[in-house]
Order: sequence, then structure tokens, then C-alpha cells
Amino acid sequence: MSAPTGEATLAPRRSSRFVTWVRAWRAGLVPYDDVADAIAGGEEHLVADAPGTWTDVPLNEALPTLSRLSPDEIRLVLPAPGDPRGLPGPGDFAGAALLAGEAVVAGGLGLIPQVRTHTSGSGVTFETVLWRVYPLPSDAPNATLTLPGAAEAEAELATALAETTAALTRLDVAQWRPELAGALAALRRPDGATDLPPGYDPRARRLFARAAVLDRVLALAGEAAPGGAVNGYEAQQRDAALRPLTHACRQALVAACNAPLRP
Repeated sequence: MSAPTGEATLAPRRSSRFVTWVRAWRAGLVPYDDVADAIAGGEEHLVADAPGTWTDVPLNEALPTLSRLSPDEIRLVLPAPGDPRGLPGPGDFAGAALLAGEAVVAGGLGLIPQVRTHTSGSGVTFETVLWRVYPLPSDAPNATLTLPGAAEAEAELATALAETTAALTRLDVAQWRPELAGALAALRRPDGATDLPPGYDPRARRLFARAAVLDRVLALAGEAAPGGAVNGYEAQQRDAALRPLTHACRQALVAACNAPLRP
């Protein structure tokens, strides 16, 4: 069971945790017993439609499905409307991934996290995460050929960040989302909560730390302001300022999480 909804959260994307920890496990760099807990991060995670199962199962019971894959067969995709890079061609998985904005490609399977909100008998609202598994077509194209490497993604992110930070400051986003103040400051000093598991080189770690914090800032900045503190014109300015940085941030996360692993 996760924390009650309605609280401001700056948790990294669930798909990035899934990809990095499963890849490290398949590379023999972390023990299997640690993977499910690291992915869940204190939440309750279930898996639906995993091969060989007839009902939803706990994450740790579904992970053996991926035990024959190499790390390079497991990758993060963060598609967006107009930018489906990383998706293995059209189909049910691609459509669901575009709606979710994040997904995992693992060999012949695709996995997408779905957050479900529940209310207990005492009125407490909480969330669980359901990973839905999709079979991928055997003739799917190699979408990794169109994705940038870590060096290219790092340069693109640095340029976009410099340009957008000034715009966000002018728009004074922290005034209408006070919780952004600390998150914006964290861009220059990422904390250990965004760290990667063993196997990633310093460039990938640096890129992920910056992009993961920024991704959480962008998620908050893109939300409607509480109490209608932003009018329509201001919202358009905000969206225009955030668009190139959002693209660069997605590509940076993908490049960092899918980077080659080292013993």
C-alpha cells in the first residue's frame, strides 16, 4: 500500500526503477531478492497477464518471467504524442504506452504501470500499482536505433535546461506551486534517492540524477495551479517554456537507464 493520494510526490518514474534494477539483476550485479522491493519503493506492486499466470500476482512472483533476458533486451521507453521513439511499432502496447507516457520493453513483452486508487472502509485513500503485460509482435523493428546515447542526451539536456530555467524563473512557477522551490534547488544538487543500481558508469549516473530530479519538477510544473493561480495565457507561456525541456528530459532518462552496464 502506498502513501495516501493528494500528497505532493517527487518519486522517480516507476518504469525507470523497473528497467534499471531488472537490468542490473540480469547482469548479475544485484541479487534477485532485492529487485522487487527496489522497484516497488514502498508501494504495493502487482502484475497482470504475465505469462503462465491466471490472475494478478505480486511483482516478485512475475519477475522470473524475465530471467532468460540479457540486460540489453530490457529498456525504458518514454513516448509522447508526436514522439513514439522507442516503441516497437503500432499495436495495443504502443497505444497504451503513449497514454501512460512510460513503459518497459523486455524481450518479447511490454509492461506498463497503471496506478489504481482505492478507498478503505475508514475513508483512507491509497494507491496500488498494476503492471500490465503485453505480448509484442515477433517482427517488431529495432527501435533502439533511433535513440540517442548518453553523451548526446547529456548535451541536449544541458542546453534545454539553461534556456528553460530562465523562462521558469520569469514565470515564477514557485509562486503558484510552492513545493517547486525545493525541487528547483535540487537540480543543482541531486540527492541519493535518484541513484542507479550497480553497473552504471559515472556519466549515466550523472545524467540520470539530473534528469530524474528535473522530470519530477516538470511533472509538478505542468499541473494546473491550485486555486486557479494561473490564467490561460500564463498556462500557454508555461507550456511553451517547458516543451523543449520535457523532450530533452525524457531522452536523457531513456539514455541513462538503457546505458551499457559494467561489472
